[in-house]
Amino acid sequence: MITKVLIHTDYITLGQLLKFENIIESGGLVKDFLDQVSIKVNGASENRRGKKLYPKDIVEIEDFGTFEIEND
Repeated sequence: MITKVLIHTDYITLGQLLKFENIIESGGLVKDFLDQVSIKVNGASENRRGKKLYPKDIVEIEDFGTFEIEND
């Protein structure tokens, strides 16, 4: 199942997505989380917290699910 993530800006960063979806508690945990968990953006491995995610991007986070970015 894909979870829709509605954003009100042009993009959201990967770190912001992790906080917004309550996958991590604070921004300080992003770096360690990205080092330990496999994440794919549109099928490609990704580990940059500043990676910009745009509407229609698909983010797969190991053990947490799949997320699709949408704009309102």
